[in-house]
Parts: sequence; C-alpha cells; structure tokens
Amino acid sequence: MRGSKHNSCMGPCVYPAIPDGGWGWAVAGAFFFVEVCTYGTIKSLGIFLQDLMDEFGESNSRVSWVISICVFILTFTAPLSTVLSNRFGYRPVVMTGGFLISLGTITSAFTKSINEMYITIGIVSGLGYCLTFLPTITILSQYFSRRRALVTAMASSGESFAMFAFAPAFTALKQQIGWRYCLVVIGTLQASVIGCGALLRPIIIEPETQRADDESQKQSPASKQLQMDYELENEQTRTSISSGNSRRSEDSGVTSLSASSADLQAATATAETKSLMEAQGKKVQDPSLLMPTLPQKQLEAEVNKAEVEAGAVQPSRPKLLDFSVLKDGAFIFYSLFGLFATLGFFAPQLYIIQLSQSRGVEPYMASYMLSVMAVAEVCGRLSIGVVLNKVSCRKIWVLLGCVVLLCIVLMAFTLVREFWGLVVCCALYGFFMGTVGSTHIPMLAEEDVVGIKKMSSSVGVYVFIQSFAGLAGPPLGGVLVDITQNYGAAFYSCAVGMGLGAVCLALVRPVKSGLCQRGGSSQPEDKKGQEEENISLYNDQADFLEVDLALESSPVKQTGSQENAVVT
Repeated sequence: MRGSKHNSCMGPCVYPAIPDGGWGWAVAGAFFFVEVCTYGTIKSLGIFLQDLMDEFGESNSRVSWVISICVFILTFTAPLSTVLSNRFGYRPVVMTGGFLISLGTITSAFTKSINEMYITIGIVSGLGYCLTFLPTITILSQYFSRRRALVTAMASSGESFAMFAFAPAFTALKQQIGWRYCLVVIGTLQASVIGCGALLRPIIIEPETQRADDESQKQSPASKQLQMDYELENEQTRTSISSGNSRRSEDSGVTSLSASSADLQAATATAETKSLMEAQGKKVQDPSLLMPTLPQKQLEAEVNKAEVEAGAVQPSRPKLLDFSVLKDGAFIFYSLFGLFATLGFFAPQLYIIQLSQSRGVEPYMASYMLSVMAVAEVCGRLSIGVVLNKVSCRKIWVLLGCVVLLCIVLMAFTLVREFWGLVVCCALYGFFMGTVGSTHIPMLAEEDVVGIKKMSSSVGVYVFIQSFAGLAGPPLGGVLVDITQNYGAAFYSCAVGMGLGAVCLALVRPVKSGLCQRGGSSQPEDKKGQEEENISLYNDQADFLEVDLALESSPVKQTGSQENAVVT
C-alpha cells in the first residue's frame, strides 16, 4: 500500500487505510534499536551492582535505588511524554530523549557518590528513557493492525538481544577498562537513539472517498452554508404556495381531494410535532415550518452532510492528555495488573547473578544467566506474536496464562540449588517474561481493554500507574536480601506481585462484559432517545421536521385521530 507523495521524504505518511507495513517497517526497525538502548541497557546494569557496592561502600538496597529511580522516572513521567508527543510530535520528543539517555549515562561515569548516580542515571537517563520508549511503541501500533502483535513482538526483541550481548561483553569490557569507562561506551552507543527518532514519520489515515471529496469540494464552509440557506428559503416558498393552492382548489375534483388529503396528513403531523416539542419544553415560533414534504427530508440530509463536511475542514484540537480512561473499570483492573506485575519485571535481572554466585556458580559463568534469559526471551516474544495472530480465543486470556506460568517460575527460583536448575529457571523465566513484556502495553489497543482509538491517551496513564511498583520493586528485594542474607528472598516479592497481577488481569474481561451488558439492555431506549433528538435537531433553525414517532395509545396520536374524525 502506497502513501501520498510529499515534498519532503520525511513528511507524514498518508494512507487510505492502516497499511500493515509500508514505512511501518522502518519504524519497527527504529523501535528495535530503541529497545536495545532502553530496557536492554537497564536490565544489563545488574553486572555493575557489585562494583558500585565496592566503589561507594553501600548496601544492596542503596545501590538498587539507582535502577529503581530510573524505572520510576521512566514510568512516572509517562503522561508528560504523552503531552509532549501530542503537542510537538513523536520525532522531536524521541530525539530529545535519546540525547538525555546518552548524557545521563556518560556523566554517571564521573560520579563520586551513589547519590550523584541517583540524579544522572536515575533522573536524567530515566526521563530520556520515557521520552524515547513510549512515543516509539505508540506510533508503531498505529502503522499495523492485523500484524500488530507479531511486529511488536519482533521489534521488542531488541531488549533480549541487548541482554544476550551486553551481559558477557560488558563483563569482559569492565575487566579491561573498568566500570566507569564501560559506562562511557554504553552512553556513546545510546546516542544512536537520536537517529532512530528521525525515522518516526507521523501517519495520517485518509480514505480514498474522503480524499476525492476534499479535492472536488474546495468551497469554504460559509459559502456552502449560504447555498443551503438559499435552497431552504426556496423550498419554504414552494411549500407555502403548494399549501395555498390546495386550500383555494376545494371544488376542483380529484386534484382537490388529493390535495386536501395531503393537507390533512400534514396538519396531523404538525399537531403531533407541536405537541411533542411542547412536551419537551420547546416553543414553536412558526407552525407553518413544521409541515413535512419529501424534498425537505432530502434537504435536511444535505444540511447535515454540509455540517459534517464543515466540521471536517475545521477539526477540534485534541486533548494533550486525557484521563477519561480512568472511568473505564476494565482499564482500572488492567492498570492494577501492570502495577503488581512490574514488581517482577526488573528485580530478577538485577539479582540473578548474585543469586547464582551464592549457590556456588563461578562469577564468569553467572553472567551467562542473563544471556540464557535473553535467548529464551527472544523465543518468547516471537512465539507470542505468532500465537496471538493464530488463536481464535480472546488475546487477554493468552496473556493471563503466561502471567500465571511466570508466577510459578518465580517461585521456583527460591527452591533450586544447582547450576542446571538455575539455567532451566532462567530459560523459563526469560520465555514467559518475553511473552508478557511484549504484549502488556500493545494489549491496550484491544477492545477488551480500551481500543486503538484511546491507546495514545491511555498508554501514558497506564505506565504512570506502573511507576510506583517500579520504584518499590528493586529496593524491596534489596531490603529482603539484607534482612535474610539470602538472594532468593528477592524473588518472593516478585512472585507475590505477579500473582496479584494475575488476579487483576483475570477480572478485566468480566468487568468489560458487565459494562457491555448494561449498555446493551438500554439500547431500545437509547435508540428512541436518539430519534427524538434527531427530530428537534433543527428546531433552532428555519428548517422542517417530520415526526411519526408517537405510539398508537399516546395522547398525541389520539389528538390526531380526533382531528381526523372532525374533518371527516
């Protein structure tokens, strides 16, 4: 599917429908490298945990606050990312975020205390991660529909490839040049995000019929309205003349009979309309304007079409940030799922190396645990993308199954004592973490949660709610380790949080179905109310109305029947 031609190769992409490809593949490639430089780097920082403890003489919980603050800022400032993206566009926001990421990581190499690293990596880089990650995944979801789950899973595998490559590479590099210069190298690599942001061309969906109408109808809305008013005045004149002729031709045979019948029907409809309007508390200024004719109905449709076209020419400005999704019960439960599940997203990668070493694994071999997680996570991300494209059941149930299995694996970490047991747990954790991590944000686009139309405004609120668990997760694990002197205790908090998240996720669909049923039971009333609203839509204008909504037993209908009897 080809987009429209533009003067600039980096201008907006215009498609008649969601392309499921096109420039979206370039955006997917950009998102792959964004994942490498954001979450891939964050989850690889665990290799510096022991170095920071030795350098600054701090405890596990104090050092883990670096990652915790970074994740908190990443998620807490999500609404800010949404506001800036809606105001300035995705491209400048992501490029600014790439600069902040690189700046924070490089300056952290020159810090002299852990408190300074709270600012450099925690706040500066954390803000850059937020401005980079969320706009990229949001615009990627707009380029794909049918293949959204598969493409998102493939693009998000950059996080897993980063963990697979960075863990052993940076472990060997820091042994050669030290952890400080290693951070300088990482910050330099993260500067490539600026180039990825330049690839994020905005997308515009403009159907072919609308494009043809825009080209053929270039009149201003004022001229269109003037033309419609002129036609309405002419029609009113014709209606008045027709009504007068029918009254003057009382003895003209068949023509007079048919005209009198038409006037009688019009008078009946006028009485019904007037009674209905008075019941609604509206005053009719000119009863002659209520007499319906077939051309008038056509004119009403034309007026309605003209108003729609005028509104399309001058669209209302979208809200920069919309918290109305908080009124949706399904979104509330889904956000609680994200809140509790985040407890298990970062702590395992942070403590798995220390856990392996405490179980007798050599330090060099322990660093490969992250690589095992990374390889399995790639498989999980690709597998869930294929599965979600093939399954006929609701995708939210597939995600729930993966969350439950992930909770079981987290509990298994506390039980195993040997090398191969840890390898199996890392492989299973990586696989199911890949399925959950690559789908929990794109799942917002499904109708079971909020839908694609509200995703751009809901993703910021969703990640904002996650931020509090991201702040508490790593330090909570560090406190448990300091108290119990057992790194396996950190995985208990992860398992409990994931279990609570599974309960909240299981309630999303029932809540959504309950809302739909209550809405469905009132459909007849809503439909009737909408018809009555259409009747009075043009009451404030010099327009015509035709009403035939009164029930047979209603006072309006009975009044019309009595008038017919009198005339007869």
